Amino acid sequence: MGRELLTVIEQIGREKGIDTGRILEAVEAALQTAAKKRYGAENIQIKIDRKNGEIEAISLKKIVNEVTNAKSEVSLEEARKVDSEAELGDEIGSLIEIEEFGRIAAQTAKQVIFQKVREAEWEAVQREFSTRQGDLVNGIILGQERRNYIVDLGRTEAILPAHEQIPREVYRRGDRIKAYLLEVKRTMRDVQVILSRTHPNFIVKLFEAEVPEIAEKILEIKAVVREPGDRTKIAVVSRDRAVDPVGACVGMKGSRVQAVVRELRGEKIDIIGWTPDPRVFIAEALNPAVIEKVGVDEEKKSALVVVGDNQLSLAIGRNGQNVRLAAKLTGWKIDIIGASEYEKEKAVRDQESRAAIAQQLQDQHAKLMEAESAAAQKADDQKAEESKMDKDEDDEQRGKQAAATV
Repeated sequence: MGRELLTVIEQIGREKGIDTGRILEAVEAALQTAAKKRYGAENIQIKIDRKNGEIEAISLKKIVNEVTNAKSEVSLEEARKVDSEAELGDEIGSLIEIEEFGRIAAQTAKQVIFQKVREAEWEAVQREFSTRQGDLVNGIILGQERRNYIVDLGRTEAILPAHEQIPREVYRRGDRIKAYLLEVKRTMRDVQVILSRTHPNFIVKLFEAEVPEIAEKILEIKAVVREPGDRTKIAVVSRDRAVDPVGACVGMKGSRVQAVVRELRGEKIDIIGWTPDPRVFIAEALNPAVIEKVGVDEEKKSALVVVGDNQLSLAIGRNGQNVRLAAKLTGWKIDIIGASEYEKEKAVRDQESRAAIAQQLQDQHAKLMEAESAAAQKADDQKAEESKMDKDEDDEQRGKQAAATV
């Protein structure tokens, strides 16, 4: 039986990718639980020989003067029948025949072994896939439960939740699938590996796989925004002036970007060269529309974009999708108007500006006239004052002359 047990344990270890030492520990714990239940003993030790698989079960009891708990204690008299050198306070063990466990004990051991092996398997899965979190994985569709796809990853099964699926994508059993490993989480019942095909980083990983310059850190994807199933915009920058970031991502005759588009089942992808100049970046982000002018308010981080009237609907996009994605990509609030509307508003603003300037000139002229009038009045008052002072001085002089005559 011992050799057969080791063979089974080694087989389980290979199939589940679990260390055989962990399984042997689980079997020992299971047998210990079964033995305690079968014999009612409190202290039972189970050891499995790692070489031949032989099982040894020993029931340990403490030697006391007066036995109060027969499950864990034995009298000195009884102990010395087994070992003549036994002393109070020592522990004495007796072998238990495994075959005596019985059907119930064997069933208990089986259940505990199953649970321990399953827990070890969960830990192995969690340990392996936690290191791969954020990577691309390949799998095979096994089926669907409550709109969630079950995906076989080889070592374990993963879940592609409904909210992580690209709209309108449908898979059948046996279909191969590529996804982003979003999360690995432990629950009370198992370890769940969660996949995603809607996460922006799914796009990043797809381009890393297709564009060597990204994997080699020559190019960097600065930002990704997407509305899964419809449109994606990515901003890329090159650390090497000799490498065109947009051209490298597009590839020869569009081969690289088309490979990503095929994986996304036709989702449109706009590749934009990142630049620190907000005016240029905003204009590029509104691709494929042709932009005429971009005005920015640095404090409010808002921009006014002017496009030709025939480009207005293209710049805004269906249901505002293009401008919405551009705003998310750049981090700026973007307002778009057509050239004719801009000219009308400009004419109104120019007229208002001219009227304001004319009013300002008129106000300045009035102030100037008022200042000149005040200055003239002041000069007249000063002349009158001087004339009065001269008269008073003449009167005083005549008075002096008259007094001298007398």
